[in-house]
Amino acid sequence: MTVHLKNNPYADESQKQYTETRIKHWEKIILDESSRRGLGKYYQKRLAEIYQFSIPPQSRVLEIGSGEGDLLKALNPSYGVGIDFSPEMITKAKDKHPGIRFEICDAHNLNLNETFDFIILSDLVNDLWDVQRVFEEIKKVSHRQTRIILNFYSRIWEKPLSLAKALKLARPTLPQNWLTQEDLRNLLSLAGFEVIRSSQEILCPFPIPLLSAFLNRYLVKIFPFNSLALTNFIIAKPNSSLESTADNSQQISVSVIVPARNEAGNMREIFERTPQMGKGTELIFVEGHSSDDTYGTIEKLIPEFPGQKSALFRQPGKGKGDAVRHGFSKASGEILMILDADITVVPEDLEKFYTILSSGKADFVNGVRLVYPMEKQAMRFLNLLANKFFSFAFSWLLGQHIKDTLCGTKVLRKEDYLKILENRKYFGDFDPFGDFDLIFGAAKLNLKMVDLPIRYRERKYGTTNIQRWKHGWLLLRMVFFAARKIKFI
Repeated sequence: MTVHLKNNPYADESQKQYTETRIKHWEKIILDESSRRGLGKYYQKRLAEIYQFSIPPQSRVLEIGSGEGDLLKALNPSYGVGIDFSPEMITKAKDKHPGIRFEICDAHNLNLNETFDFIILSDLVNDLWDVQRVFEEIKKVSHRQTRIILNFYSRIWEKPLSLAKALKLARPTLPQNWLTQEDLRNLLSLAGFEVIRSSQEILCPFPIPLLSAFLNRYLVKIFPFNSLALTNFIIAKPNSSLESTADNSQQISVSVIVPARNEAGNMREIFERTPQMGKGTELIFVEGHSSDDTYGTIEKLIPEFPGQKSALFRQPGKGKGDAVRHGFSKASGEILMILDADITVVPEDLEKFYTILSSGKADFVNGVRLVYPMEKQAMRFLNLLANKFFSFAFSWLLGQHIKDTLCGTKVLRKEDYLKILENRKYFGDFDPFGDFDLIFGAAKLNLKMVDLPIRYRERKYGTTNIQRWKHGWLLLRMVFFAARKIKFI
């Protein structure tokens, strides 16, 4: 069957011939039962596990080049659409997975008038005529929070894969593009996307008891073995051109959460110095069973600042993380901010966080205290060393650069926090600080995290609530926790 590429300026005769040759090739493959006896089932199963980690169930998912639809079905979408240029593939997919919508469509000319939460291209880009054109088409069916996830073979495996195909251990393919990660990053950028993170996956595509799991879950994540991986993964998002402009970003409301325990002496400054941002800023104080009457101090200050929307709550449990979560649950703003009550990060700096998030340059803005010189006694030396260690460890574990995991000032949209909350069962209630709960959740949801350097000031009132050795050991345990839950999946 011939597919005519209508209304496509790129559809010259060479492209038509290229496309039709590949349709015939894949339809021959689907009808040739002998080509289905290889060891590709284990490889496809491992790919599905990796995609399942990054895509929550009940999402709106579009798969381009869906083939028989097995990967799309494994993701358990609330609404799944699979497109493929092969009519035989689409017929097969509809028979196997009647609950999913499958359409004959060429990736270079998407005729879909809807948007999706996730758009996946599995082992497809090396087989496309014009990769940039396909990415430009994908932008038409993307919204602000859409994530594009693609995997593609590494060129280092070109000869081994050729041998596997000759031995009928893998399906035969036509000549491939063999794009590198750098090539894909550039093409995504040209089409209006930015890469959130990338990884290398699968050292052994064959089911060898015990050994395959060790190689593909652990060894492939460690240098230099990751350079030998069979497939590259890239997760990208639309860049800020699809985001709110600076003009209409002023319509975004803000909630500043202030967890406060034994911080009575700082409360007046927070009222006086917190800026009004966007459509309006509310202060949510969550008092943590203080011994210095912090609660009473805030209670007295609220009437003194009638123009400032404020609310005060007693913390139901223990730990900063519990206080932050309680404050978030009471917040009405579209942007959620955390401001530590010790004012070591000054309230005026919150405007910088607001600008970055509202402009679409980030989904999650993390304060960084380790760039500018600190005021005397702002951070003890051992605390500084610990922060640098955890910065290195978590940047590697999360696949995104995180320079300062323990800075209390973090900013994200409420809609993203609600997704983190919904997904929290994956990690459990493990973090008394709240920092890692948010960072891990943001990484799991593929939010783009951006570091914002701020100046860290010396505490003027009270003493720190951090216990270096007790909490340091807890944080080290979190490194291993994150490795198990995020890195070595």
